[in-house]
Amino acid sequence: MRLAARLAASGRTHGRLISILAAVAVFVTLSLAPARSGAAGDTWPARLGAGGIGVARVSSNGQSFDGIATVGALFGESSGKLGSHFCTASVVASPGRDLLVTAAHCIHSGKGGGYKSDIVFIPGYQDGATPFGVWTPRRLLVAPQWAASSDPDFDVGFVVLQPLDGKNIEEVLGANQIGFDAGFDHLVRVTGYPASADAPVTCMNRTSQQSARQVRFECGGFFGGTRRLMWR
Repeated sequence: MRLAARLAASGRTHGRLISILAAVAVFVTLSLAPARSGAAGDTWPARLGAGGIGVARVSSNGQSFDGIATVGALFGESSGKLGSHFCTASVVASPGRDLLVTAAHCIHSGKGGGYKSDIVFIPGYQDGATPFGVWTPRRLLVAPQWAASSDPDFDVGFVVLQPLDGKNIEEVLGANQIGFDAGFDHLVRVTGYPASADAPVTCMNRTSQQSARQVRFECGGFFGGTRRLMWR
């Protein structure tokens, strides 16, 4: 599973993303540090138990669970009606407090294509419930290398969200921290939404080096849609 990428900023990069997309290509490992609690107060230690990740059971198979507020599903939308969910996204800390990270291929078709339209984000989605609302993108952003050649080393994208009820998403739910140049060997918890299910799955295992620029994570049950997951 490809869970690391290099990103390069273009001259059109949104100002709020400058601290995330560096001015030159950098290695970015999508390893997310503990969430900052928001109004929802929904952080991982409460979901994993008092011991947190350090005492959780390592498993090679994904398990369904109740989900977490800062991880959600991307849906298609048409005429105000939700379609199917097709990818996973996570709220990440940013100066604008309005940012998601996902896979570039979830929001842009790559070489010869363009950005997708009519998509929405539903954090904490489970079995048709939208406990934290439905959030609409304001801007989508991928690296030029993905847009030009579908380079898998740059398969990372960002979504800038519009406010909902006058608040940005990080103000409501908190956010996860992106780790840069974090290396290859980590004990992580990965959560995502398979396209074939209406509840998230989660799995804990160790990562390893897939290639010079990519991290490998092995876990059964992570089918289509569970891309660009949240790591703990």
